[in-house]
Amino acid sequence: MARASTFEPARPAPNAQLLRGLDRAAVVSVLLIPLLLMHAHGIAEGAVAIADVCFLARAAITREWSWLRPAWMRLGLAWWAWVVLGSLPVPSLGLGEGGTPSLVQALANLRFLVLIAAMEHMALRTETVRRWLYGLICACAIYISVQSVVQFAFGRNLYGHAAAWGDILTGPFGKPRAGPPLSRILIPVLMPPVARLLDRRGLAGKAGALALVLAGVAVMVLINQRMPLALTGLGLLVAGLLLPRLRLLVLAAGVTVVVLVAGSVAFAPGIHDRLVELTSQQLIHFPSSHYGELYTRAAEIGRQHPFTGLGGDGFRYGCPNPRYFRPTLDGAVANGGGTVICASHPHNPYMEALVNGGIVGFLLFAALAVAWMVPLGRGLWKRPDPLRVGLFAAAFIQLWPFASTSGFTSMPMGGWFFFLLGWGMAEARWQNRDAVP
Repeated sequence: MARASTFEPARPAPNAQLLRGLDRAAVVSVLLIPLLLMHAHGIAEGAVAIADVCFLARAAITREWSWLRPAWMRLGLAWWAWVVLGSLPVPSLGLGEGGTPSLVQALANLRFLVLIAAMEHMALRTETVRRWLYGLICACAIYISVQSVVQFAFGRNLYGHAAAWGDILTGPFGKPRAGPPLSRILIPVLMPPVARLLDRRGLAGKAGALALVLAGVAVMVLINQRMPLALTGLGLLVAGLLLPRLRLLVLAAGVTVVVLVAGSVAFAPGIHDRLVELTSQQLIHFPSSHYGELYTRAAEIGRQHPFTGLGGDGFRYGCPNPRYFRPTLDGAVANGGGTVICASHPHNPYMEALVNGGIVGFLLFAALAVAWMVPLGRGLWKRPDPLRVGLFAAAFIQLWPFASTSGFTSMPMGGWFFFLLGWGMAEARWQNRDAVP
């Protein structure tokens, strides 16, 4: 009797030309994202989608799914699935108060998790592409900084836009949103050249490094947005902890900020009024400040929906609902501000996670934040590469719990965070390695 063959039929080799095309499309899309985040958020969403589709198509063709194994991806998918569950429009179960729009928003959050994996495993595998990306981010930082300085000096930016209320510089934008993106990209941009200058012999290199850092923090002071300035300082502290030779510069930068803010009463009273007077008043009366009212409202939503929250974009739909009105913690505002205080998000990623997913969603998000930081920081204490340190600091300040932020997954700041996170993951994986085919 003939013995049956033990050999399986050979699988057809993946289409190499198709894979190269997918790789190139993903690379181009990723390189375009930071430029599009400046002035074309909708098109940036399209670039994210193209990168995601190319990556998933490559994974399906090559049957390579190992990118699903890391702890951060599994936690991210669990967090995403839980928010989707709470967004299902099933009123009889107390789910989906925001209806179909909430569910669509929750489903769309998956795009950012896939983008991180696409950047790490596909688009940024080669050093050449990562160098191009660094150059583009440098251009973005210079673009925002130059426009801000021009606006401060001449009253209008190069597009004719004046500063916003309270003397907040808008940089190249028509609204006061120059500070948040610059605070995230400034430290990754500064760290490599500053480290190279510090490594040079003589005073010239040290002076150049000091000038770069001081120029960066001076621009942040001039922009006059409090939280971006504070987060920039926090990011520099983190960088200084990981890069010992940077610590004197961080100290000098801190002294410079104090001097500039204190002296601004003479050369820019609007900066002094906002950074000193308004900040001190809000801290003294924080529970009845706008931020305190938002956090009180978010906490009440979480209290009433402790299991699933309100689902995707839940604060937008829950904030105006009188059932969530409660007095501020100091009792100064009986209804917590009513509908007047309402925004699309509670201005804190952890409060947003509580509103969207209840206590379970909050815990999953907090665990996810830690899981992101672990691979970003792996090996930095012993071998602190300057660029990786900068990207670690950028993620750290975005995930810092005691901060007021934009909507976590909304453009443009959601795009900036996940983009920088994907870049950091790619640098952590591919630095000092040969790119895979």
